[in-house]
Amino acid sequence: MLKRSFLLYDRGLNNEFDMTTLRYIHHDQLSESISCLDGLTSGDIVLMIESRSEFTRVKHHKKKIAFWISAMRHFADSLRKKGHEVLYHSLDHAQSADAFLPEISRIVQDKNMSEVVFTEPSDYLTLQKILSWKADVSVTVTMRPDNRFLCSQDEFKTWAGSKKQLRMEFFYREMRKRHAILMDKDQPIGGQWNFDSENRKPPKSGLTIPAPFSQPVDDISEQACRVANAEFPDHFGSVAPFYFAVTRAQALDALSSFIKQRLENFGHYQDAMIENEPWMYHSHISFYLNTGLLLPLECIRAAEHAYEHSGAPLNAVEGFIRQILGWREFVRGIYWLKMPDYAEENFLEAKRDLPAFYWTGATKMNCLKQCVTETHDHAYAHHIQRLMVLGNFALIAGLHPDAVNEWYHIVYADAYQWVELPNVTGMILFADGGFLGSKPYAASGAYINKMSDYCKNCHYNVKDKEGETACPFNYLYWDFLERNYDKLHKNQRMSMIYSTLRRMSPEKRKQIADDSQRFLEQLSMGDFD
Repeated sequence: MLKRSFLLYDRGLNNEFDMTTLRYIHHDQLSESISCLDGLTSGDIVLMIESRSEFTRVKHHKKKIAFWISAMRHFADSLRKKGHEVLYHSLDHAQSADAFLPEISRIVQDKNMSEVVFTEPSDYLTLQKILSWKADVSVTVTMRPDNRFLCSQDEFKTWAGSKKQLRMEFFYREMRKRHAILMDKDQPIGGQWNFDSENRKPPKSGLTIPAPFSQPVDDISEQACRVANAEFPDHFGSVAPFYFAVTRAQALDALSSFIKQRLENFGHYQDAMIENEPWMYHSHISFYLNTGLLLPLECIRAAEHAYEHSGAPLNAVEGFIRQILGWREFVRGIYWLKMPDYAEENFLEAKRDLPAFYWTGATKMNCLKQCVTETHDHAYAHHIQRLMVLGNFALIAGLHPDAVNEWYHIVYADAYQWVELPNVTGMILFADGGFLGSKPYAASGAYINKMSDYCKNCHYNVKDKEGETACPFNYLYWDFLERNYDKLHKNQRMSMIYSTLRRMSPEKRKQIADDSQRFLEQLSMGDFD
């Protein structure tokens, strides 16, 4: 136990007024306006640690780790250039292999610190570790709220109240009003809150998709890539090509690039998928929002400014803003409201293991092959690929939430538990029983065929409903409804589809069951290809 009286005795009472504050920066808090740096003085020390234990809590994508390391090192350099003292432990430092809290204890003792200041970590487990550590030390430990979000945990808890179900749309409207975003006095600009109905166009031929933002690899990023490859050789994914913005200035350039080049078409085609086009018209700024290099309000205001001054279409601007002001804040609120129990939810009692093709991409289902391959190469897939291809299969095949959550946490460079868990458990798997979403997002192959060109190069025939040539999504969809009848048939939003199921002939339903059983048995044995 680190005793305050021991520090005074060991260092001498005359040093009492020389004591300084240690300010710890987590790897996803790379903002100079982060709350733990508020009041930073010349005598304080900023501590940053490339913690092996944090990098390997799950086996994060190698490109994700390289991004973290490069962005952290650039951030430390930017603080030093402004005259701040930064104590930085890289992975080859002796203490970096350990948890960060013992190292903080050692530094506090060695340097006679008077206070340790944190910003709330983004995940529940780290918070519990800090709170437990705080109880065991006598030095002052200050935990400040994470000021990078637009809705505090307390505000969200107040909004949620005693509601049995939470709906993002109503939360989003309150946030629009609170922050005066796209508002004409007390009414939404354009006369409606949500333009999602205009944002579901399938891809068409002849689309010109701008190249995604990329940044030349500097010496720090090159070294970070070498470290990720050398230290984590068995982790998923490839480091190259490394395209990330790794400084605040570069992240702002990435935001500007999206606003100028892709926002115009983002709305119409945000749900569209095209083979070998992983980036489409999406913003690709979630990497930077979730590490602190960008702040949500400045991204929202940039889009709003484009609508007001550059003619950006309202449906695109509103759709982009809704993802940040609505969905991002909403899932974070649910995470902190429902943890730790939320991590154990499994309403549909799904039990199946994650198939190997989620790691290898070795499947004859072209949509899944495309999405897994692009995830491997880029540590990125856009939200419809994650929800309606990768997630849809996980849902209708009955994959266990633990395995699916871990996979999503590992493979995406913007994935942290606070954002990954509600999206997967609540949105993708309906494992929370409808607390986050009003119905399961299950779909047959027809949806994928409508919103992508994946089906034309697939081994299976999306128009076949049964037999070995049929798209597995087709019969697995109906089998999912059959398997979960008791839990889902009373859901009002599913009454029509269950009516369709009940009208099917017994022979048709048996064929669905037989095809599904055959496929799922092959899936379990790993020989379905």
